[in-house]
Amino acid sequence: MTATTTVLPARALLLDMDGTLVNSDAAVERVWRRWADRHGLDGDEVMKVVHGRQGYASMALLLPDRPMEQNHADNARMLAEETADTEGVVKIAGAREFLASLHGLPHALVTSADVALSTARMAAAGLALPDVRVTAESVGASKPDPEGFLKGAAELGVAPADCIVFEDSGAGIAAARAAGMRVVGVGPRAGVHGPDVVVGDLTEVRVEADGRGGLRLHVG
Repeated sequence: MTATTTVLPARALLLDMDGTLVNSDAAVERVWRRWADRHGLDGDEVMKVVHGRQGYASMALLLPDRPMEQNHADNARMLAEETADTEGVVKIAGAREFLASLHGLPHALVTSADVALSTARMAAAGLALPDVRVTAESVGASKPDPEGFLKGAAELGVAPADCIVFEDSGAGIAAARAAGMRVVGVGPRAGVHGPDVVVGDLTEVRVEADGRGGLRLHVG
């Protein structure tokens, strides 16, 4: 049977980081399972919630009766823990080549990590940070709110409908959908959340300029 390739036209790409460019699952598990233990929560249930969201938003779901100011304070401590713990953080297969292929094409990083954490994890994975970045400090609402992706599109000067998002998590895919964007799901978490197409990793993706200021994304 011959494999088929999907070709998607776009004017810009918006890239999540954790689970999409960087595999940080080991570090995320360590930090959040410790947090779960401190609060008497089931670690497995906690891990079902935390991917894709900012920490305070995950905490609000897991501890709904706790004041939000405590979540924000706890989130700051968690971010420091995560930034210091890069053991086992590695690039997703194909990520370095994929990022290199975007040189000169409109793209941005849109991550729930803050500047320090995104810088630490991309460095640990040996990946260069895109010039345009939307981090936790840039937005007032966490994914699944679309604010981050809409801000990324605005900073690139591209209409939301002309953007394609790369995401791995349910919260991230929901955010992209709410922003009116198409979604390439990356990795094993993505498929159940309804992206337009799914890839196992970034070796299955190729990008080329279309000669008119946009790009064509070949998937498969």
